Amino acid sequence: MLIAAALLAGVLADRLLGEPRRFHPLVGFGNLASALEARLNTHPGQRGLALLKGAVALVLLVVPLGLASALLWWWLVAQVPLLALAFGAVVLYASLGWRSLEEHVRDVDSALAQSLPAGRAAVQHIVSRDCAAMDESQVVRASLETLLENTSDAIVGPLFWFTLLGPAGALVYRLSNTLDAMWGYRSARFNYFGRAAARWDDLLNLVPARLTALAFALVGDTASALGSWRRFARHWASPNAGPVICAGSGALNISLGGGACYQGQWETKPATCGRPATRADIGRALALVRRAVLLLLVSFIVVSGIFALADTLLNGVSL
Repeated sequence: MLIAAALLAGVLADRLLGEPRRFHPLVGFGNLASALEARLNTHPGQRGLALLKGAVALVLLVVPLGLASALLWWWLVAQVPLLALAFGAVVLYASLGWRSLEEHVRDVDSALAQSLPAGRAAVQHIVSRDCAAMDESQVVRASLETLLENTSDAIVGPLFWFTLLGPAGALVYRLSNTLDAMWGYRSARFNYFGRAAARWDDLLNLVPARLTALAFALVGDTASALGSWRRFARHWASPNAGPVICAGSGALNISLGGGACYQGQWETKPATCGRPATRADIGRALALVRRAVLLLLVSFIVVSGIFALADTLLNGVSL
């Protein structure tokens, strides 16, 4: 039951404390990743060499920390269960970004209440698309797409992998997601070097993304969410963002997608059905996310309890 207890403790810590303002461990990891990338990615245009070096960098950055976390967890569980609980909760807390995500999206809402330029500036903090010429509807749409997609990346993914593999699962997931955010671009520098990180992150998100989409459907307009997921998700370039955003837009009965401008180039994305998003939908979307995350959190706790009961019964039989 340590997994269930650590799940609750880690989520409560995130809700109460939010993202660490100073000395966030992911900042240090990001600095280490940048230094390693600068050292290895010396020939970004050479496909085979850059692909190999990107894969080596991914392994060097993720595997040792994942193994160390797993070994420490197993030792603590056997020797000092209370410290195991504390360790698991701290790792999960550092891996989650629920409150931070909410705060950033609320900042967009508050900024839009002041002026459109303020809203553009606020949303630019959480998206990579160009925001300077956005109208209010586009600002809202950008914030909602980010909120829905990151529900999977920053909340459900860590919870899922923690439930399955303990602190090592959440840590490997968070580190991999960070590397994808840093390197997973089709730019001249990262098109080859970052491909291993991007594909690995896609693999880790296959299940969490679909659990998130299903949760959106269950706690929102179910028929609309499932229909939007089935009809539109396959047309999105990302295998994981598509189901999440399409199900979320259907659950809210609003239209998302339709493309955006990135570094001066317009990129077309399929638009889902529904009315245009308005500022009032930001609060509705935040509430949808809360309901979906709570549903999945309870489900993960129940699953971890079933695992614990099965382990107890099997040990009893073996004795």
